[in-house]
Amino acid sequence: MDYVSALLPPTVMAVFFIGLIRVIVKTQGGANKAKEDAAVDAALARVEVTRQAPANPEA
Repeated sequence: MDYVSALLPPTVMAVFFIGLIRVIVKTQGGANKAKEDAAVDAALARVEVTRQAPANPEA
């Protein structure tokens, strides 16, 4: 029975990981895709503006 207790945790973790991957794949796209893409684009634009800002604006 030691082999069952040794294999059970990795098996359970694998099942949950596969379930997580399936949920992620299923939720890609759909009605909220445009909203999610717009949020990512806005975040990237903010990062880009921050990168291009001068390091010392008072000089």
